[in-house]
Amino acid sequence: MEITPIRIDKDYRAALRVVSTLVDQDPPPDSPEGERLDVLSTLIEAYERKHHPIDLPDPVEAIKFRMDQAGLSIKDLEPMIGQPNRVYEVLSRKRPLTLRMIRNLNKGLGISAQVLITENANTSRSASA
Repeated sequence: MEITPIRIDKDYRAALRVVSTLVDQDPPPDSPEGERLDVLSTLIEAYERKHHPIDLPDPVEAIKFRMDQAGLSIKDLEPMIGQPNRVYEVLSRKRPLTLRMIRNLNKGLGISAQVLITENANTSRSASA
């Protein structure tokens, strides 16, 4: 099994091609091909984490996305955020999320607390205004 480090984009693209072929073959995990797939996947993941990091989504956009996914209305967010005017203020970035809101949204909508506590430029500016 010949595996080389992934140091540049050319190596990355070559590894992706090999992994794509191996995934199509669906080798047993304990076979040489399965082990190669496992090792290459780990190398690709490490390269992507270093060279192509994915930022956490904006908290308000995450709430709006989940609302859209589940067909929720402002009224549906009231138990998690508060009165309708408070929900509108949060969604328009005029009011920051409180710890209680974050806990409620995490539990009620299944949005990661890590996403909900993320500050972006719009949220932090609005909160300090």
